[in-house]
Amino acid sequence: MCGRYASSRQPEDLVEEFEIRNPDLPHLEPDFNVAPTKEVYAVVERPPSGEKEATPERQLRALTWGLVPFWAKDPKVGSRMINARMETVAEKPAYRRAFERRRAILPADGYFEWYPTEEKTKAGKPRKQPYFIRPKDGGVLAMAGLYEIWRDPAKDEDDPTRFLWTCTVLTTSAEDSLGHIHDRMPLMLGPDRYEQWLDPRVNATDDLLALLEPAAPGRLEAYPVSTLVSNVKNNGPELLAPLPLEEA
Repeated sequence: MCGRYASSRQPEDLVEEFEIRNPDLPHLEPDFNVAPTKEVYAVVERPPSGEKEATPERQLRALTWGLVPFWAKDPKVGSRMINARMETVAEKPAYRRAFERRRAILPADGYFEWYPTEEKTKAGKPRKQPYFIRPKDGGVLAMAGLYEIWRDPAKDEDDPTRFLWTCTVLTTSAEDSLGHIHDRMPLMLGPDRYEQWLDPRVNATDDLLALLEPAAPGRLEAYPVSTLVSNVKNNGPELLAPLPLEEA
């Protein structure tokens, strides 16, 4: 599962990393504690606005994390659809259409997972220690994702807010060195797979699934961080600071 991550890069940095083509960039504040229903950066490929027949271009968008299927009656369902499992994404009604034609890359610094320790809380439950997991080389974590566009039937045709753009993170089984922390992890995409993954004209299920492989062992590193990250109200670079081992 991926239920919290960090995204602090400026849009101009993402333009270079992902070869973005749209001139009007969204601007979000650096977020070191991204939680479901927040706005996040997403790289997509779509025809320029108003040119449906044009060749898709690489765009940077700000989407809401928590996918709302186009057929949903209530957009609140998105808060429960922050992850899509690789094993079933091509079959599940909530994700199938997006997997075929609305794929995205969600750039991150890294993501958080919580590991249950032997120490007990006052309620008698295992105390959970948060870990931050990121690329060892300090690069961008390009998480494979999907996006959808939901239309609010209660809003007028000319209302610019009638469309809600949402997204989800694809997950897979965690590679061995991370599996002891959590059994699931986000799917990473390498630069050599960006083009095929984002191209809405590529829709053969087998070809798309072949692009999704767990991160090679050794590419990511995990270290304990402060429990401050457990509260979504806390936000700042200090949440990514390694915790001294004697405190973990």
